Amino acid sequence: MLQLPQLRLDIEGGRLRDADGRAFDLAMRQWRDAADSRGGEPVSAARALRWLQRESGTPLRTPVAVIGTRTPTPSQSVAAERMGRLLAEHGVTVLCGGRSGVMEEVCRGVAQAGGLSIGLLPDDEPEAANPYVTVPLATGIGVARNALIARAACCLVAIGGGYGTLSEIAFALQFKRPVFLLDGAPTVDGALACSDAEAALDAVAGVILAL
Repeated sequence: MLQLPQLRLDIEGGRLRDADGRAFDLAMRQWRDAADSRGGEPVSAARALRWLQRESGTPLRTPVAVIGTRTPTPSQSVAAERMGRLLAEHGVTVLCGGRSGVMEEVCRGVAQAGGLSIGLLPDDEPEAANPYVTVPLATGIGVARNALIARAACCLVAIGGGYGTLSEIAFALQFKRPVFLLDGAPTVDGALACSDAEAALDAVAGVILAL
């Protein structure tokens, strides 16, 4: 289970601090020693993420990728939709392959929360995208787009999946992008298994907040 450090949020002062009193530098996205380490209320990593993305004025614009099987089980569909909704609710842009299965379910969840999803399609035309993608990008490069997804994201969440998902995970780890696994995703050394979408959100928050 992922253990994240305790955080304190000073909304009035616009500061996020850790247990050591360091402040999160919004411009550099690093933790730095702060002259004034007092103040703020204890918050979860998810709440800190929501503040950063929706309230701080300086959100991380790099997307989080959600990848996975084109033939999800019912539980994988639920997990994908939940993951998309949670990310969107916390102000995170979602990147995916833009087609069916897990990709469609995560985009559905994003749409339900009024968020932004980008579908990086292998196809020549944007019409191949599922109906919930906000921004369909037709690359025309086939499965080579898997490498682009892995490169463009700050981290990846995998839900189920076969060889295509495995290739994206491998690319991501090669590019030093953290990978979090849900509900039957291929197990790969270096990727972290998460119990549910909420745990995966915490893991994503840890990446974006440099925890």
